[in-house]
Amino acid sequence: MTGRRRGAARGSAAVTPGGALSPVLVSLGALLLLLGSSGPAHAAAYRYWSFWERDGSAWAYATQGPSTARPADGEVQGFRFSVSRDSSDAVRPRGSADFASVCGDTAARGGQKRVALVIDFGTAADAPEGETHPKARTACARVPDDATTAEALASVAKPLRYDTNALLCAIGGYPVRGCGEAVDSGADTGTDSESASASASPSASGSDGRADDPSSSADGATQEGEGPTVGLFVGVGAVAVLGGAAVWRARRRRG
Repeated sequence: MTGRRRGAARGSAAVTPGGALSPVLVSLGALLLLLGSSGPAHAAAYRYWSFWERDGSAWAYATQGPSTARPADGEVQGFRFSVSRDSSDAVRPRGSADFASVCGDTAARGGQKRVALVIDFGTAADAPEGETHPKARTACARVPDDATTAEALASVAKPLRYDTNALLCAIGGYPVRGCGEAVDSGADTGTDSESASASASPSASGSDGRADDPSSSADGATQEGEGPTVGLFVGVGAVAVLGGAAVWRARRRRG
């Protein structure tokens, strides 16, 4: 009887730690699920000028910045002011202006080229607080053959404003303040009907001089995290450590 009672006591002792620790592990499991289900923070949105190139009858997001792009005679390029998260979310210039409609009355000259520019100042929803957006306009820039897009733009839409990182902040003096500043991530982006059908290519690296996408950080980090969050790994580690401690304690008691 004594042996049986001792065996029963040992058996019950082995079960008791497991039963006592179960709520702890359940709570940690719930915490892990909570951490795992919390997705990455919403990507920040930015208010800035995006740079586009006309590809046939459609706009394509420029693959380099206006300070390095050197358009040929007859090309059409555009700028759009809007609130966007990145190049894939950016809103293209509105309208269907082509080279003939913008530069048809500008004669060609030797040693010079003509570049049709479409400048879309965006909508009231895009405008910084206290500012009114100008109406969209077009201009034909006649500049030297080796001129960049930035130089062509400066010839027809002064004043331009840049920040210390060469980010294009203002065209024609608009906006008066701010430069690629982050705005409420819950704000609507793509503020017109064309946003859904905008065709945009991935933005190029900032190392080539492009200065029209604030969402591209200097170290190449993305604004929206990908994969498991740090909290998830911390939660997994906590469960593993505490779970291992629980097993060790239970074995020690059984011993």
